[in-house]
Amino acid sequence: MQKSMLVKWSIVVSLAGFIFGFDTVVISGANQPIKDLWHTSPIFHGFFIMSMALWGTVVGALFGGIPTQRFGRKKILLWVGILFAVSAFGTALAGNPYIFSFFRFIGGIGIGVSSVVAPIYISEISTPATRGKLVALYQFNIVFGILVAFVSNYLLAGFGGENDWRWMLGVLAVPSLIYTILVVGVAESPRWLLTKGSNPEKARKILLQIGVTDVDAEITSILENNQQELQTSHSDSLFKPQHSKIIWLAFMIAFFNQLSGINFILYYAPEILEKAGLAAKESLFNSIAIGSTNLIFTFVGLYLIDRLGRKTLLIIGSIGYIISLSLVSYAFYAHTGPVFLMTFLLLFIASHAIGQGAVIWVFISEIFPTKIRSAGQSFGASIHWVFAAIITLITPFFLDKDTGIFKENPWPIFAFFGGMMVLQLIWVLTRVPETKGISLEELEKKLMQ
Repeated sequence: MQKSMLVKWSIVVSLAGFIFGFDTVVISGANQPIKDLWHTSPIFHGFFIMSMALWGTVVGALFGGIPTQRFGRKKILLWVGILFAVSAFGTALAGNPYIFSFFRFIGGIGIGVSSVVAPIYISEISTPATRGKLVALYQFNIVFGILVAFVSNYLLAGFGGENDWRWMLGVLAVPSLIYTILVVGVAESPRWLLTKGSNPEKARKILLQIGVTDVDAEITSILENNQQELQTSHSDSLFKPQHSKIIWLAFMIAFFNQLSGINFILYYAPEILEKAGLAAKESLFNSIAIGSTNLIFTFVGLYLIDRLGRKTLLIIGSIGYIISLSLVSYAFYAHTGPVFLMTFLLLFIASHAIGQGAVIWVFISEIFPTKIRSAGQSFGASIHWVFAAIITLITPFFLDKDTGIFKENPWPIFAFFGGMMVLQLIWVLTRVPETKGISLEELEKKLMQ
């Protein structure tokens, strides 16, 4: 019963990841129809249509840690669902690109905040033995949402004629409302309650519900750790000398996550596949293959993350990135055909799912002390989304069918991403510590040395 509550609450909160994944990728099916409807220029389309949600995500990630720390994890999780629902209805009914962009921005704020609060919440209620796979449930739901978005786009193509894209975007309201209702039933994070000095008896009850065997020892450990942090720091400031190591770890894992090209491929999958010689409908269908591979290998990552550890998965993923991106680049350069290209695009997706995809949100959520965990998660998530937004913003300058720098052949883009993954492998081998199987309090002592 106790373990089931831990799993139940983790699953409910991780559903924010499903909406996150669906919302970020559903735009790929609406990309060309919106461009044709409103006749937007490459710069307008890149900024206001394709990357506006990501700029909202940056804002949500940057500032989401403040209300998460002040008002608690649960209240903010609830507001995330409301923002998603408002965005879904707003974008589906938008009458012009400006209103559309506004509601995409609102949805982006929800994504950014969810990428802060959901991993924090799950990490704080988990045990050291289960933290990796339970926090990785968030990533699993992201990729499940991505797959469902690709399938939804494929099935809705032709459903509403010129309004297909409205249906593609509006259907997100359904899971958003379901998530919002379910999250009402989860408990507050006991670590947040204790570090805020708010209702310790309630925290004790929640710890019992999630299966902590020695509640008194757990409470003592949390409070002592918080007291030690208070004694060594006169504020909740993230940017202090003693935090420099973990700040750099969070920055680099988020930076390399986006410099792999993952969001570039997910956002522009149909367009990339069309450049490989596939027709529009075939491109949407093959996007489903990308989403399916992502989901399958995320299961593998979930299975391995608490067995092999975070660092080992990052090494495996880096090697897979380097091989796959090099051969995707070659496929475009040598015009090898869509089958060869798809094979190594799928290897790229598998490498991401096992490596960075499985690890990033777990790693960032566990390396920061409880007192600054919200701020640290905000920092790591905002770095991730800033680079995602920049890459999505500038992509039309490279891929646009009329004016793109690499409109005929995008092989240099994939070569660049492959080179960045060589640098990631070097960083992982020389700088990344292993964090599996260590309590959050013990991990804090290890990383703050």
